[in-house]
Amino acid sequence: MAIYENIRVMISSRCNMEISHQGKKVTLTNVRKELQKEVEDQELFGKRLFEVWISEDEPAPDVSKDVWDKSLQEVKRSHILIVLYSGDAGWAKSDDPIGICHAELEAAMNVSPEKVYFIKLPDSKPANNQEAERNRRFKEFVEKFQPWWKKMPDAETGEDIIMETKLILRQAVAKLSIQGAKQTRKVKFDYGAALDWSRLDFDGRQQHMKGALRDGLKFRKGSVEENNNLFIKAYETFILCICHAIPASMTVAAAREMVGQPFLQDYKFAHQLNEKRVGPVHFIACNRSVTEAQAMRQLGFPDATIVTTPFGVYVADNIQKIQLILIANCRDETTTLYGLQEVFKWLEKSGEGERLAERARARKRIIEAIAKEI
Repeated sequence: MAIYENIRVMISSRCNMEISHQGKKVTLTNVRKELQKEVEDQELFGKRLFEVWISEDEPAPDVSKDVWDKSLQEVKRSHILIVLYSGDAGWAKSDDPIGICHAELEAAMNVSPEKVYFIKLPDSKPANNQEAERNRRFKEFVEKFQPWWKKMPDAETGEDIIMETKLILRQAVAKLSIQGAKQTRKVKFDYGAALDWSRLDFDGRQQHMKGALRDGLKFRKGSVEENNNLFIKAYETFILCICHAIPASMTVAAAREMVGQPFLQDYKFAHQLNEKRVGPVHFIACNRSVTEAQAMRQLGFPDATIVTTPFGVYVADNIQKIQLILIANCRDETTTLYGLQEVFKWLEKSGEGERLAERARARKRIIEAIAKEI
C-alpha cells in the first residue's frame, strides 16, 4: 500500500494583530485559519499535498505553557516555515526576554535556514515597554540574518497574505524537489563517475579532484588565470585560490599527507600579489566527510574559527589570517562542483564572504613580510 507523505507547512505570526481582510478589520487568526484551509484543500493528482500547522490548533497560551514547546516541536517537524513578520516578537510571560515568534525563528535558523520564508506585514505597535524590548530583540535577530531572505514580499491585507503564501509554496515545493534530487544523487557513489574515481589510485584521483575544483572556480564570473595561478573576483578584489585534494578518508594518513599544511608555502606566492590581488585562500577537496577536529589537526593548532557548514568545514586563523575551505564528499565532478557552489552560497548568506576577503588582504601583507626575510 502506497504511503503519501504530506509537506508540512507552519505559519508563524502573532495571532491577535488586526489586518484588513475582505473589506473589514479582522485578527490574523481569521486570516491564518482561512489560509490553512485553502492550502490544505490543494491537491496533486487527487491527493492532499500540504499539512498546515497553526498555533490556533493548540490550547491557548494562557491555559498552558505547553503550546510554547509544541510550537518549537512543530518548527523542527516542518518542511516549510512561513513567517508573517510585523516586528512583533509574539506572546511571552511577563518576565520572559523573548517572545514565541522570536523563539520559533531562532529554532528554525538553527535547524534548517533554507526552509524559512518571510512575508512583511505592516508594523505592529507594542502594548508596553516589555513588549517593545522583546520586539527590539526580535528585530535585531531578523536583521542579523537578512542576507538569507534578500527582499521580503509585502502584504498589506489578508488577501495579500494568502496570495503571497501561495507563491512562496509554489517556489518552495519546486526547491524542495530539486534539492531532494541533488541530495539523492550525492549519496549514491557506487556507479557512474563516482565509481570511476574510486578505481583510480591516490595520485589520479587527486588530480581529478583538483581539476574539478579549478574548473568550478574558473567558471565564476571575473575569474583570472595567470601563470597557472587562479584568482576569483570577490568583494572588489581578486583572491588567489590554491586548490588541493585529499583523495581518501581524512583518517588515512597517506592521503592527508598529500596536502599537509600548504599554507606554510604561502610566501612563495608573494610576487604574484599586488594591491588588488590578495590571499591566498586554500580550497581543499575531501573525498570523504570531514569534521571540525580533523580540520583543526590539518591547521595544526586549535585557536581559530572552525565552523561546520553545509559544504564541509571552514577554517580561519584570525592571527596569521590563514584560511582553509574543506569541501566534503568530493566523490566525482558533480559532487565537487556542487560542494563548491555551496561554499559561495554560504559565504554570501552568512555574511562571511566580506570577512574572507578582509583576511585575504591581511594574509597578503603577512606573506609579503615573510618573503622579504627569506
